[in-house]
Formats: sequence, structure tokens, C-alpha cells
Amino acid sequence: MRSKANTFSKLCSFYIPLPLIYSSISFLPKTLTINFYLFSSSSTPSSSFASNNVLEKAVEVPKDSAEVFRRCGCSDLEISKIFLRQPSLCKSDLTVLTSKLNLLRGIGLTGSDLAKIINCRPRFLASRITQGLDERIDFLHSLFGSKEMLLKAIIRNPSLLTYDLHNHIKRCVSLYEEMGINREELVPLLISRPTLIPRTSLDDDKLDYIRRTGLSKDSKMYKYVVTLIAISRLQTIREKVANFEKFGFSTDEVMGLFGRSPMVLTLSVDKVQRNMTFVIGTMKLSSAIILHHPFLLYSNLESVLRPRFLLAEKIKMMDLHPQIKGSAMLRALRMAEFRFVKAFINCHSEDVKFDLMEFYSKAKGIKRLAETSKRIVNKGFPF
Repeated sequence: MRSKANTFSKLCSFYIPLPLIYSSISFLPKTLTINFYLFSSSSTPSSSFASNNVLEKAVEVPKDSAEVFRRCGCSDLEISKIFLRQPSLCKSDLTVLTSKLNLLRGIGLTGSDLAKIINCRPRFLASRITQGLDERIDFLHSLFGSKEMLLKAIIRNPSLLTYDLHNHIKRCVSLYEEMGINREELVPLLISRPTLIPRTSLDDDKLDYIRRTGLSKDSKMYKYVVTLIAISRLQTIREKVANFEKFGFSTDEVMGLFGRSPMVLTLSVDKVQRNMTFVIGTMKLSSAIILHHPFLLYSNLESVLRPRFLLAEKIKMMDLHPQIKGSAMLRALRMAEFRFVKAFINCHSEDVKFDLMEFYSKAKGIKRLAETSKRIVNKGFPF
């Protein structure tokens, strides 16, 4: 009898998924009490029932999706934003929703992190994040080196939890390692450019562009050039190179410029055209100056280049000192706003300072044609 009791006690060790039971039975109460009867191996089942060895466990079942998010640490304001961005979450299956949120919390994401991710990527919880999650997390943890960096990368790009581990993540890491970019250098690039994994591709034409920059693998700019060219479409690269060639540059000169200042490759064709036209046509400078001073392409035309150049012409016309010309012009265009005002406006007497400041403010108020009619709506991640 004792051996049979031992066997019976082993068979009684089981787990009941309470949310699953509750979701399938509609008439159960909100607070569900289940009695687990534990049979002792030293007594018969009948004597075990008579004993007081009874474990009662009360399970509070969430009444709706808002309660599930609230238990994960989300505030009422965050929950309202989540439902505003993705109304279907209000009617989602509570068991599935709880399971996915618990997985994300198990990684280390807080309630605010979850709200930020879901608010910016509304359909994120609709993806199959549970498939191969453990293996994916282990590889990403070894890649980023610490839990803090991993969480930062996930918040920046939640799709890291959905990418195919072997066909996307590992393939991308191996590709950059073959190009001479180790994992320590790759981690900051993955955080700063979330599209790095899905958009990376290198063919013979892109490799030729990288070679023509003249950079060695030991150069500090090499990793930035490789990643920017790798995630850009070949057609886009050709269009931007052709845009510079319109102003008299050769392809090697353009690629040399990309090598010295890789972020030029991120500028739109329209911005380069407008800044180059102003520098050559209005400021009467040579186009070659861009090769040595690429900041002229980054500067905002409406708020920096045009108003400061017009102020320099105003100071020249009024025969004031100091003058803004020659090398001083380039320094003035690179100054921070408060330094520029202090160096060329506030240095004069009160009446002159007032006139110059009024002129400068009006020059900055000149907007691009039809600028106010633009409708720019920034929602979600920029990728």
C-alpha cells in the first residue's frame, strides 16, 4: 500500500494554467479559489483527505487589458496612449497579452519601457516574439556585452526581438566582421542606426564606392562609411554622387568628401542643392570650399547661412568693426548662436546693437516658400 501511495503522490504533482481555465469558462468568479490536496506518502488517500494538509491559493484574474498593463507598471496616462495608438489591444486575449508582457518584463523592461515601445510600435505585440526568444536573447546579450546596453538597444529598436537570428542578426554581424568592423565597434552603430540589420547589403558596386573613399580599415571614419553605404540603396548613392558632380566635382572627389565627412551621405539631394547654390551664387565662394569645410552643407540655410551672411553685408555697409569677411566669415558661420550675437552684435553701442539685432531677427524670420503649409506628422519610430 505504501508503494502505491508514493506513486499516487507523484502523479498528483501537476500545474494548472489558471488564466487558460478562466478564459475558457465565462461563469467563474473574479477571484478564483482552488484547493490542492496533497497526499502524504505515509498514509492512505482516505486519511489524507481527513487531514488538514490543504493548500488554498487565491488568484486574482485581470478584468480587462488595462488591468494587465497596470500590473506591468504602466500608469493610466501611458495606458491611454497605448489604447489610442492601438485600439485593438482593448479587446485582446488576456492570456496571450499577459504572457507576452511577462516575457518582456522578464528581460528587464519596465512598465514605462513597455509603454514607450508599444506606443511607437503599435503592432509589436501582434508579432511572434516567443519563437526562439531565449536563443535570440542569449546571442544579443553576448553581442552587446551587458544587460543595460541590450535593453537600450531593444527600446531603440524593439524589432531586435523579432528578427530571424540566423538569417538576419548573425548574417549581419558576420558581414561587418568580414569588413573589418569588430563587435565592440558595431554595438554603438546598432543603437544609433536601428535599420542596420534589416537593410544591410553589400555588392561589388558598393564595395567599389567604399574603396574609392581611400580609407583604410584602421581609420576612425571607416566604420561609419561602411555602415552608411551598406544600408543605403545603390540608386540613392548614385543620385547623391551625381548631384555633387553637377557642381563640378569628380566621383573620386565626392567619395573623398564622404570619407572625411560620412554624414554628408545622409543629406538629401534638395538640401545639398540649396546650400551649394547659396554658397556659390550668393556668397560668391568657390565650390571647392565644400571639400575643406563640409559644415556649409550641414548648416541650416534659413536660420544660419542666410541671416549671418546678410548681417555681414549690413555691417560692411555701415562700416562697422569687426567686419565679417574672409576667414572670419567661416568662423562666424560655425559659431553657436550666443557666441555669434556676442561677437558681432552686442559689441556695439546700444542704438547700433538694437538696429543690428532687429535686422538679424527679421533675416532669420524669412522662411522658405510654402514652408508654413507643410504638414509634418512624426509618429512612431523614424524607421
